Amino acid sequence: MQKYKEIICKSACIRTKRKMPYKWDLNIYRGCEHRCKYCYALYSHKYLENNYNESSSSDKFFDNIYVKTNIDVELEKQLAKNSWKNDIIAIGTVTDSYQPIEKEYELMPKILEVLIKHKNPAIISTKSDLILRDLDLINELSKVAYINIAGTVVSMDEKINLAIEPNAIKSKMRIAMLKKVRKETNASTGLHFMPIIPYLTDSYENIDAIFKNIKLANIHYTILGPLNLYGKTRGFFFNFLKHDFPDIYKDMMSLYKTGRLDKHYKQELFKKINKIKNRYCVSTNYMKIIKEKSKNLIKKEEFKQSNLFDFNNK
Repeated sequence: MQKYKEIICKSACIRTKRKMPYKWDLNIYRGCEHRCKYCYALYSHKYLENNYNESSSSDKFFDNIYVKTNIDVELEKQLAKNSWKNDIIAIGTVTDSYQPIEKEYELMPKILEVLIKHKNPAIISTKSDLILRDLDLINELSKVAYINIAGTVVSMDEKINLAIEPNAIKSKMRIAMLKKVRKETNASTGLHFMPIIPYLTDSYENIDAIFKNIKLANIHYTILGPLNLYGKTRGFFFNFLKHDFPDIYKDMMSLYKTGRLDKHYKQELFKKINKIKNRYCVSTNYMKIIKEKSKNLIKKEEFKQSNLFDFNNK
C-alpha cells in the first residue's frame, strides 16, 4: 500500500560524481510508484533512515514515497547565488518527477518556472506523458535555455513491458509524448533504450521496432545500454525472474556471475544493435544535439543584444 510523506529538503540540486554532460541531479521525490523490476535506485532510501528517523525505509522504495515540498524554494536559492555557474541540471535521474503523485503535488511547474527565470539548462528523464501538462513551460524554457526531454523505453511488446514496468504507461504513449515535445517545442528529445535485458528485450524484432519508432517520431537521439545487476537490485530482479520468467532464470544467472553482463554476450548484442542502428541512421551522440542547441541559443541571445544596442543608439 502506497504511503506518502512530505519532507523538507536542505538543498535542491546534488552534485553528481559521474562523468555526464550535467553536473547536478535534482529529484523531487524519493521512492517511485512505477515499480520497475530493474530499478537501480532501491538503495537510495537508506539515506533517509538517518535524516528522517525512518527505520526499514530502504526496503520500501516503491511503497514509501517522500515528497520534497520546498524543493522549488531551495532551487531558487541555489540558482540565485553568485557562485552558481548555470550548469545543466538533470531532473529525475533517481526517481521519476512525473510519477502519478505529481498529478496531486504539481511541483514540476514550479521547478520549470525557476529554470525559466534563471535561464538555466536542464535534462528531464521520465516514463510518463504527464509531462505534456507542462508543455507550455517546457516550450518557454526551450527558447531561453537548453532543455532536453528523455523517455525510457525497454520493450515494444506491451506484455513484457507490463511485467517489467507494471505501473508505467505503455511504450507507444511514451514515444508519442516525445514526438509531441519534438514537434511543438524547441527542446531536444532522446529515447533511452535501457536497460536492454537478455532474453526479454534483446530480440532482433524488439530492437528493430524501437529504432523504427525513434525514426518515425523524429527523436533527436538514443542512448542504450545493457542491464547491470548490483546491490539490492540483483536480488530483487532475480526474484522477479524466478516468479514471472522461470524458463530463463538459470540462463540469466550464468550471464550475471558478477554485476555486469557476460562480455561475449554483450559483444554479440552490440553487433546486432549496430546493424539495426545503421540501417535507420539514428544518432547515439547526445552531446552533438546539446552543443548545437546551446550554440543556437547563444547566437539568438547575441542577436537580440545587438539589436537592442542599435535601438538604444538611434
